[in-house]
Amino acid sequence: MSQLTGKGLTYGEISKLLFYLGMSVVSMVLPLTILLSSIMTFGDFGERYELAAMKAAGISLLRVMMPLLITVSFLAGILFLFSNNIIPDFQRKAKNMLFNIVSSKPALNFTPGVFIDQISGYSVKFDKIYGEGGQKLEGVFLHKNASPYDNQQTIIAKKGKFANAEDRNYLKLILYDGYVYEDNISGKPYEERKKQPNQSVKFDSLVYHFDISELINNAIEKEKITEDYRFQTYGEVNGTLEKNRKSNLVSLTSMASPVISQTNNYVQYIDKTKQQDKVIKEPYKIDTLKKDKKLEVLWSAYNKIETLKAATDSNETAISDIVKSHNKIVMYQQRIVSYSFTCIIFFLIGASLGSIIRKGGMGLPVIIAIVIFIIFYVLNLTVENISWKGKLNPYLAAWIPNIVLFPFSVWITYKALTDSQLFDIEKYKALFKPLIDKFSKPKEHQRYQ
Repeated sequence: MSQLTGKGLTYGEISKLLFYLGMSVVSMVLPLTILLSSIMTFGDFGERYELAAMKAAGISLLRVMMPLLITVSFLAGILFLFSNNIIPDFQRKAKNMLFNIVSSKPALNFTPGVFIDQISGYSVKFDKIYGEGGQKLEGVFLHKNASPYDNQQTIIAKKGKFANAEDRNYLKLILYDGYVYEDNISGKPYEERKKQPNQSVKFDSLVYHFDISELINNAIEKEKITEDYRFQTYGEVNGTLEKNRKSNLVSLTSMASPVISQTNNYVQYIDKTKQQDKVIKEPYKIDTLKKDKKLEVLWSAYNKIETLKAATDSNETAISDIVKSHNKIVMYQQRIVSYSFTCIIFFLIGASLGSIIRKGGMGLPVIIAIVIFIIFYVLNLTVENISWKGKLNPYLAAWIPNIVLFPFSVWITYKALTDSQLFDIEKYKALFKPLIDKFSKPKEHQRYQ
């Protein structure tokens, strides 16, 4: 929000930007919504004994789930189309709109006693702003932001006021009782500039116009950024990945060549006892050299090793950035599909848990849904970070949360179909009763102690 304040944006423009940014979370919110709604729905069925009545009538839980499973599969298909076609378009709009807002100059916001530089080429300060609509001014100070080789100008006035200019691209300022201080040094030699006397002009009234066209004509939705993998569909990302693989191969080859050439070079030193400053490159035994030559060779070897280490470290950083960039694109592409399958997995988990716990409403179902979603989200972040470091295949990383949760969804569905008492506290008490009895005294004997 700090990037939006002071930019002269309307509430409509801010709402539009937040709407564009909000579209990207739909792919994550829809699976959570399906999980929560399925737990609440089937929990409600169980709490009101509707599931028991259906089972008594010969309708299995799987048959009850089937229409909703078809509906969820339909929603998963819609999510794929939405993520593949609509979200990239909104991402492009949001990215460009945010870039234009951040890069634009702030709207005019005069504060008494504070210098502002929003007006191109000037620094302005007003000691006091008053009157209806803040039109009247006191203690006006204007300074032209010029280089040391251009004419310098400063204007000081006791009073002033804003007025309507004929052209809306200009701000009109009428000043009263002040001075204009100016040095006419533009285009003059250095020695003449030093001799140039200061000039001051006293005025009773002065009209000044400021060009503010950049502030009021800024198109915040003009698209300047078009090349980004997040603006592309699943098929278009394939083309981007192919281009990246070719460019990455060229980059990696260029990184390896200098390092290989450096490792094949012998340590050199200059031998002045033979021909004139002959450079020795052949292998030799360092013990056969004199002390000063030995130090020269060792120092040369040390410098070569340090250079090689610096080059290697630099290449490692560059390779890490290349791997991270490539894996980001792959994971973005795969999640277009994987989140659709997450919807089906979350429905199986939610419907089964709802029928087992037999509790509807906004209490326990919400807690269970949040816990499951947090597990899914943490898995997502973990494999994402591991993949960015190049330690995990990005294609596998994008699907690991689904791979982990799918067996759980099958198991919990099987438990629901077999009427398992998975959350029956009495069952677990009976399981641990022998162990508890060993460490507790019978209640019968408490009366006699």
